[in-house]
Amino acid sequence: MGTTDDDWEEVWDARADALASVLGSGHDNVYHAPHPFSLGGQADVMAFYHHLDGAVYVTAELTGKPDRSYADYELMICHRSHDEWGPNVISRLAEYTQEAYIAAGESMDIDRATPPESKIKAFLFDTYRTFTLFGQDNELRLCIGITKPELQFKMKHGSDRLLELLKRHGIYPFTDLQRDSVPLKG
Repeated sequence: MGTTDDDWEEVWDARADALASVLGSGHDNVYHAPHPFSLGGQADVMAFYHHLDGAVYVTAELTGKPDRSYADYELMICHRSHDEWGPNVISRLAEYTQEAYIAAGESMDIDRATPPESKIKAFLFDTYRTFTLFGQDNELRLCIGITKPELQFKMKHGSDRLLELLKRHGIYPFTDLQRDSVPLKG
């Protein structure tokens, strides 16, 4: 699976263009993984600083040509300012996608991956947007950090209700590692 050396540049350029069509202007920075994703390493991550008032980080390894892609989505995380934690964590999480599909609406405990003082304890996954690559629809799978009370609310009331609250309180689509829980009402 994945790309060959012969078409790596073609796929990279097509993916970068497809992501820019959704996130605006070309990527501003690339975080290269020390070991190639295709050899069991972490994913490269593109940074977009003009889509939102903040920073958007997107993996750039999971999608590709239809018969040679790892997934039909790229992982995405947003911060209100430049942050090294976000691109690092989605780069590492990309490796997990080779073993399991991460669907919109699912959540994942990330307590051990967050800084000790962080109030964020899990990711909630959402389809942020879609993009077309080599004629196939793909998704930007947003990883939004949530607190333990928000995770408990999601388990009881569903991801759609929690996403609605995060949007209403101006949290969505950002992961703020130090924020408090939004007011939760069943």
